[in-house]
Amino acid sequence: MYCSRAEPPQCGPCRTCPPHGPCPGRSLSARSVARARTPGGGRGDGGPEAEVTHGRRVPDPFRWLEAPDSPATQAWLAEREPEFAEAVRRWPLRGWLRSEIRGLVAADLWSPPQWRGGTAFATLRTAGAEHPRLLALTGGGRRVLFDPAAFDPSGGTTLDAWEASPDGRHVAVQTSSGGVERGELRVLDTATGRTVEAPIGGVRYSHVAWLPGTGSPAFYYVRRDGADGRRGVWLHRISADADVLVHACAAPRTVPGVRVRRGRWLIVTESHGTGHRNDLWLADLDAGPAEAPPLLPVQVGADAENDADIGPDGLLYIRTTWGAPRRRVCAADPAAPGPEHWREVVPESADATLDGFAPAGAPGDTRVVTAHTRLGLSTLNVYGGSHSLPLPLPGEGMITGLHAHDDGSVSLSYADVATQLVVLTWRPGEHRPNRWPPAAPGAARTTAPVPRQVLTGVSDDGTPIPVTVFSRAGFDRPGPTILHGYGGFGRPRQFGFSATVLAWLNAGGRYAVAHVRGGGDAGRAWHRQGSGRGKVRAVRDLIASGDALVGAGVCARTQLCLSGGSAGGLLVLAAAAQRPDLCAAVIASAPLADMARFELLGLGAMWTREFGTAADPDDFAALMAYSPYHAALAAPTGDGPAVLLTGFHGDTRTDAAHPRKMCAALRAGGRAPDRALLRYEHGVGHGPRSVSRAIDLAADAHAFAAAWTGLAPRQAP
Repeated sequence: MYCSRAEPPQCGPCRTCPPHGPCPGRSLSARSVARARTPGGGRGDGGPEAEVTHGRRVPDPFRWLEAPDSPATQAWLAEREPEFAEAVRRWPLRGWLRSEIRGLVAADLWSPPQWRGGTAFATLRTAGAEHPRLLALTGGGRRVLFDPAAFDPSGGTTLDAWEASPDGRHVAVQTSSGGVERGELRVLDTATGRTVEAPIGGVRYSHVAWLPGTGSPAFYYVRRDGADGRRGVWLHRISADADVLVHACAAPRTVPGVRVRRGRWLIVTESHGTGHRNDLWLADLDAGPAEAPPLLPVQVGADAENDADIGPDGLLYIRTTWGAPRRRVCAADPAAPGPEHWREVVPESADATLDGFAPAGAPGDTRVVTAHTRLGLSTLNVYGGSHSLPLPLPGEGMITGLHAHDDGSVSLSYADVATQLVVLTWRPGEHRPNRWPPAAPGAARTTAPVPRQVLTGVSDDGTPIPVTVFSRAGFDRPGPTILHGYGGFGRPRQFGFSATVLAWLNAGGRYAVAHVRGGGDAGRAWHRQGSGRGKVRAVRDLIASGDALVGAGVCARTQLCLSGGSAGGLLVLAAAAQRPDLCAAVIASAPLADMARFELLGLGAMWTREFGTAADPDDFAALMAYSPYHAALAAPTGDGPAVLLTGFHGDTRTDAAHPRKMCAALRAGGRAPDRALLRYEHGVGHGPRSVSRAIDLAADAHAFAAAWTGLAPRQAP
């Protein structure tokens, strides 16, 4: 249903977790802090600590757990292992869920293809495989170009990204190991599958944009914490002595991006924060050397999010929030790309967000294909002139990866609650998208469609909060229910396929999603209301959603489990801290928890636009109003729901210090071991993992939910 760390990695790009960015520094230059040592029985550094920040004493007795490999931390983690093992033995549904999830993910899953020089490139994860493999398809045959399992038989290496060259002779692949999401970019020869040069190290989910032409192969890529400290877009020529910086990031902690479209146009972006705004430039590669492309500003310094592409007609198409909080598409002449020259071609929707677009067709008949989302469900439309035409989808679900190809076609991925992810393609003149590859089995449903209903909660400020509920068991009596929340970075909740969720539903449980502020479910304004100093609104929205489920008879409080990952883990922990009577249990996967120090852990310094900064007194007050770690330290009793925290030792995004410290704080407050559990893994991180490890994580988390909400084994079919 959503891509999270608690389910097998089969939903395409992650839409749950905070976007990637450069590893932050370890200081807060503007923060005024005085440290005060307090007595007590601490570990590792000799005693508990507190800081006085903006005149406020902030306790932090478990700071020593921020050192992941210290003897004290390792000893503490070793103590948690038998506690978790003992608890697991009392969860009756664990084995059934593991078997059910494994059966549901046993399908061939393709990525959308790239056509290059007569060859189609795509990844395929076959039923039963642990990782997807990169394939080259020509004629009726296929060849394996890169297999992570063969590259690393331990299973610890993941294929994070890849991009084929325009002539199809080379493909760039990015890998990482141990979950750290910082790995290597290597170039393979398509004919042999061998690397053609030494890999580029220290690359984190870089865009790769190959240059056109048949000369020396070259591509642009991005370094977010790059060589000699310079971040930006770099030009790499295969076998050259050194790379060339062609665009340096102008502001601190921004994330660069790069694309080459239609064999001629270089598009460069620089994102400020996450989900708030970015800058956009365009260069004609025919007008200057690749080492110094003549970049023209499209929109720079404006408070807007922009995404751009070049259409078959040679026009620049921009999806933008400029003048349209739910986004619209405008077109402009690339020679005069500024906003004053934009012409609207797809208007803003009144009730849906524009999540994807692709200019397709022919030079004289260019169409714009769009994917809109409303309350988790996508629609696909084609805009041409003053008319729009809806294109049918296999069901009610989500669209991801909408992309235009040079031959005028469009590809996309589709999934819904009961349908595995499939790849579809559409060409102008066709009345519906078609399955790709053509020889693949039809988009058969895994099971029958799952009934759903939409409830409305009312937050404390009177704002209506939609809550979507799925159930196979009907809605006539209360039953065990998981309530998922995220509420961050402007990301909307979408209803695709999740074997984990479907297994829970097949066992007789209910699954609900709260469309809280801070997410992108109702556009940019909805996001902003629940970000920064308004982040506590997202917490209150989730509380209202839980109350709505109980009030409508979907579940009793003893049957409700909150669930969220990453920023969603922060959300559910904060909601349970503010309302200990709200639910029976909480699953917080790789959460943020210590909001006084989040900027110093993982990628936290990238997220100050989303959460605020401890350097600002008003931001700091807002952060401390919902920081789960500090709420747990302030609670002297063991009251509250049972909590399962998951942590991954290689997590370079939220940092596993958060769940470690949160577990310690809950235990210090009197929470019994089986009500403050930590499931901790080494060798993995925040991102992709092998299917078996994902299944184990998902089964454990939802068996915990079943045990605490009363979902009994006899309810499983």
